[in-house]
Amino acid sequence: MTLSRTLWQANADLAEACLQNPFVQGIADGSLPRARFAYYVGQDAFFLESFARAYAVCAARAPDWRAFGEFHELAAGVLEELKLHGRYADGWGVDIASVQPGQATRLYVDFLISTAWSRDLGETVCAMAPCMCLYAYLGQELAAKGIPDHAYGDWIRTYSDPEFAALARRLEALVDSHVADTPANRAAYRYAMDCERAFFQAAWAQP
Repeated sequence: MTLSRTLWQANADLAEACLQNPFVQGIADGSLPRARFAYYVGQDAFFLESFARAYAVCAARAPDWRAFGEFHELAAGVLEELKLHGRYADGWGVDIASVQPGQATRLYVDFLISTAWSRDLGETVCAMAPCMCLYAYLGQELAAKGIPDHAYGDWIRTYSDPEFAALARRLEALVDSHVADTPANRAAYRYAMDCERAFFQAAWAQP
């Protein structure tokens, strides 16, 4: 079994917790209060800016030109995702430029950026992989019975799209090519996945 699959399976409990979180289930059935989704959109845009920066650090540390290109192309995918959030923000009345990170967002961002700058490439990739893999998983699970016709249908459509799944697989391929199976790398992966769970829970906890 590849390391990327081993890491995913070792953290399947947290992926399932994210899927069953009331925030995600509210997206699934359209019942999520608009204010909670609006909060999430702003927080996720703030996070994605740091995610793109982490890709840039990975590219600078890439051991070969092929990996350099892969990281840059994945960063471009994040920039496209940020454009999506910009459209969401316009529709949901969120001023992304003025967003202040909540505690869960700050903990996740600080972990990601500090890992990118102070740890090796393998640990950084392990800190980044859960986000992409989890969202592809959530999108596919929520779209299993078709894309619903409600306010959050576009969110489900975006993350269930085969092109997004392909981006996640590319990041997993980088895990398999450049990451060693070490306790530190496993810990980084699990911490990032738990940050994802806390991120959804923080959005759900909004009034």
